[in-house]
Amino acid sequence: MQEEVENRTVNLAVQTIKLTFRAVYAAWKKGMEELKKKAVEKASPDEAVHGKQTVKELIGQGEGVSKIDIDKTELKDFQKMARKYGVDFAVVKDKNQDPPVYTIFFKAKDGAAIDKAMEAYAAKSLKMDKKKERPSLLKKLAKLKDIVAKTPRKVKEKKKELNR
Repeated sequence: MQEEVENRTVNLAVQTIKLTFRAVYAAWKKGMEELKKKAVEKASPDEAVHGKQTVKELIGQGEGVSKIDIDKTELKDFQKMARKYGVDFAVVKDKNQDPPVYTIFFKAKDGAAIDKAMEAYAAKSLKMDKKKERPSLLKKLAKLKDIVAKTPRKVKEKKKELNR
C-alpha cells in the first residue's frame, strides 16, 4: 500500500530568489515533462499510445498512415468514431487557408476498423447534411402564424336579453 502511494506522489523542489507565479509554473511544466519522459521509458513497445496523438508518434509506430481533410465542424464527429473503433489519429490544422482546414492522419492495425469508422463517420455526416436541408421549425411556425393572422375571424355578438 505504501509503495502505491509513493508511486503516485511527486516531490518538486524549486530554488529561487523571488517566488513568483512564473517560477512555479515553469517548475510545474518541467516536472510534467519529466513525468512524461518516465512514462515513455516505462512503456514497452507493446504498450503503444492509442487514440489521439501527435503526427510524430503516429508515424513512428512504423505502419502506413492515411489522411483526410475535414472542416472544424466535423472534427468532433470523426474523433468520436475513431475512438469508438480503436483507430489511431493525429489532427493537424492548416493555418494558411482562411476557413481553417484540418488534416487528419489515421491508421489502425486492422483495415476493417478503418473501414467501419469511415462508414460510421460518413453516415453521421450525411445525417447532419440532411438536417441542414430541413427547413427551420421557427420558419414553419412563422408561416403558420401569418396564415392564421390572415384568416377572417367570426365576430361573436353578445346580446343580452332581458326576460321577465
